[in-house]
Amino acid sequence: MAKIVLGIGVSHSPMLNGKLEDWSLFIEGDRVRAHRDKTGHPATYDDLLERADPDIAARIGPGPFAARHAAAMPNLSRIRAALADASLDALIVVGDDQNELYGARNMPCILIYRGQTIRNVPLAPSDGGFAWAKRLSARYYEETEPREYPADAALAEHLTDWLVQRDFDIASADTIEPGKGEGHAFGFVHNRLMSEPPIPVVPVFLNTYYPPNQPSPRRCYRLGQEIAAAIAAYPGDTRVGVLASGGLSHFTVDEELDGTVLQALAMNDTETLQSLPVQKLNGGSSEIRNWICAAGALEELPLAWSDYQPGYRTPAGTGTGLGFAIWSESFVE
Repeated sequence: MAKIVLGIGVSHSPMLNGKLEDWSLFIEGDRVRAHRDKTGHPATYDDLLERADPDIAARIGPGPFAARHAAAMPNLSRIRAALADASLDALIVVGDDQNELYGARNMPCILIYRGQTIRNVPLAPSDGGFAWAKRLSARYYEETEPREYPADAALAEHLTDWLVQRDFDIASADTIEPGKGEGHAFGFVHNRLMSEPPIPVVPVFLNTYYPPNQPSPRRCYRLGQEIAAAIAAYPGDTRVGVLASGGLSHFTVDEELDGTVLQALAMNDTETLQSLPVQKLNGGSSEIRNWICAAGALEELPLAWSDYQPGYRTPAGTGTGLGFAIWSESFVE
């Protein structure tokens, strides 16, 4: 029978696409973007600046930036090596879509992609915006020409059938609209984490971001559990990995929330993961749902390694909680 042999949790922040000197530039975007505070309520940059911890100055600037960048970037190499060494036949990637393929006209709560391939295309030119932000965003995508990456259609159809039989309402897609390509949550996996030849993927889209049909934490965990059960029932000796792309807290760093998530993962504390307050899982922090789903699929594998870097980048405490994790019975750091 098929078996899940590897799990990955990884932030896909553009901070991880940049060099050290890029981190000081993020303040330009954070000053003008919409934010939420640590309670999950809407806030402006000035609101966050007024409420920021008094000691925030010690967490930003050249020294702290250099230390966190130096700690975070090797974690991508660890994850890249784990993916390469696991000899996977398929990789289930749990990620969100931010108006890249799906939008307000049709935003499925849960969608499984069942095409033979999935396309990644170069970032389209755009007017306006910050040049540095465009440069970092481009690293999710192909440089010059579209590329079709392999996908495991048979496994995707098996997962879909299994989940539908267990009362999950699963949307399904077997192609991408002409001219479009996979979103950044999935492009990060292909362009920043995978070696050649690429592992066939099964993209699982969760609507983490957009009300009113975001799945609850409990639903996400149950989805992961049923994905694991479906894998166990899949014929053959297929070696499967499960990867959660995104998170942790952003665009306001919430170390308490991130610590709760990581401790629950380490302790296999399923109830805490399923009971996380939904008001905190909005905006960027909503991507924690991807980790909850992966945790449900990986509850039989030990969490072998994890790291966390609170990626503060402004005096207002904005940034990204940079999380990294590997579930494996054989991982050696």
